[in-house]
Amino acid sequence: MTESILGPDADDVERAQELALRPKSLKEFVGQQRVASQIDLLLTAARTRKNSADHILLSGPPGLGKTTLAMIIASEMNAPLRITSGPAIQHAGDLASILSSLVEGEILFLDEIHRMSRPAEEMLYLAMEDFRVDVIVGKGAGATAIPLSLPQFTLVGATTRAGLLPSPLRDRFGFTAQLDFYDDVDLATIVRRSADLLKVAIDDSAVSEIGSRSRGTPRVANRLLRRVRDYAQVHGNGSINLSSAQAALEMYEVDHIGLDRLDKALLEILIKRFNGGPVGISTLAMSLGEESETIEGLCEPFLVRRGLIARTPRGRVATPASWAHLGLTPPQGDLGIFDMPALDA
Repeated sequence: MTESILGPDADDVERAQELALRPKSLKEFVGQQRVASQIDLLLTAARTRKNSADHILLSGPPGLGKTTLAMIIASEMNAPLRITSGPAIQHAGDLASILSSLVEGEILFLDEIHRMSRPAEEMLYLAMEDFRVDVIVGKGAGATAIPLSLPQFTLVGATTRAGLLPSPLRDRFGFTAQLDFYDDVDLATIVRRSADLLKVAIDDSAVSEIGSRSRGTPRVANRLLRRVRDYAQVHGNGSINLSSAQAALEMYEVDHIGLDRLDKALLEILIKRFNGGPVGISTLAMSLGEESETIEGLCEPFLVRRGLIARTPRGRVATPASWAHLGLTPPQGDLGIFDMPALDA
């Protein structure tokens, strides 16, 4: 898959860099006010009762703060945090070993919970509801199930694909939070806070410029801030102003609404080669020299959200807004395609 400075996913190196910038409490957490208020109420009630909090499912696109919220939940509950992920749990025994080693009140953060194996999912049902697991001893007709009691714990699950979770698993969460993309004001606040933590001098205009190009995603905002900081150190005195921010973002081919080179190449091919579509995703991918998964995972979510392309039963279509973004005039009399129902996936 093509690497992109605007991609919402992070590798291990970037996660380590993010750690110093993560807020440590709900009061420090910027944005997602509805979700933060709901979680605050849930945790406050649990502390008042001196019980573990209900299980929590955090759902939303990558880079919006699900891992950060899990860490905050553990901090607010003054409880230890255990972190694992769905792909790491491929056998029921993997999950049993984790669950049996938990301590009273511990927070278990299970990232990418939708990628957990089915046998592990079925074991998790019992653990979440009755705080016990059945350990199978032996094989065949002589196998016996030994119930193992678990301490009270809180499972915090995170998923980017809530629709892939089976209903029995979703129903066992006491609270489900859907995280939304951030607006420019919240992103500017995040950029300002991160710049202060990084001890980088930055103008308010530069803060707003970086925030407005961050595709509604804090992870992207922090990544762009680090790249702009590098530019200011190499080509200036280390202080970031509007002109240095714009020059740095232009170098990385991030335009004023957050499109990068691949996004613009997709729009140009869709419009100039196929007259705005409709075009199938495989045809677009071959024209770009990319994999279909790259287009669907990296480009499409933001382009659709910004209203620059539409997904229809006959393929991808460039909207009038995308023509205007490229400085072109859409053809007249062929806009009925936008009245067709869009595909959900």
